[in-house]
Amino acid sequence: MIALALLAAITFTPARPTVGDPITVTFPAPVTVQPAKEFEVISQRGNQVVIRSFEPKTFTLRTSGGEVVIPVHSVLEANDKLDPAPLKPPRAEGYPRAPFMAIAIAAAAAIAAWIAIFLLARRRRSKPEIVVDPADQFRGAVIAARGWAELADATRRYLAATDSRLGMELTTRQLLARNDAPTVAEILRQGDLQKFSPWGAAPGDFHALARRALALIPEAVEEEKAA
Repeated sequence: MIALALLAAITFTPARPTVGDPITVTFPAPVTVQPAKEFEVISQRGNQVVIRSFEPKTFTLRTSGGEVVIPVHSVLEANDKLDPAPLKPPRAEGYPRAPFMAIAIAAAAAIAAWIAIFLLARRRRSKPEIVVDPADQFRGAVIAARGWAELADATRRYLAATDSRLGMELTTRQLLARNDAPTVAEILRQGDLQKFSPWGAAPGDFHALARRALALIPEAVEEEKAA
């Protein structure tokens, strides 16, 4: 009776082990396992022994605390013909869209850049150059002049615009060597004195000399002769 009670106290899990499953056998007290080829011992701690078997059949676990009969079932179904499972065709992967998206973005950026260049080119249309008659410009500068230096500068610009020999780079002496008109000489000398002399320009009638400067314009000369 005591032996039956001890055997009844021995349990194992899972209740229906299959090939390769770890089987935990619990004894009432620590035991010593007798090795066998039908199973292998995975671990043993106290009164628990973990074993497994790779043969689908019943084997006997013999220990110092008694014997346990453990049935091991196959993982295959009954009358399984061991035919391999049918292979499923591989799932077709979608064509990568990233390269096309990158190309589309680059094309859009290029189109936008060309449109911007076209619009900027239309905005930068060359403005028609306004050609001012040297005589009109000289007349306005003389009227607006408030000093000898301004009158001299206006005279120099007018002479350079109407005579290629009288460029702005010439000194007063060089220019007078090519044009010794008394009015020109007086205007330029008075301008130099105001610019460079510590005592300023010599006393003179500025407005009278300005009127004489306007006479340098050919129209004024002809009108003056006609008068």
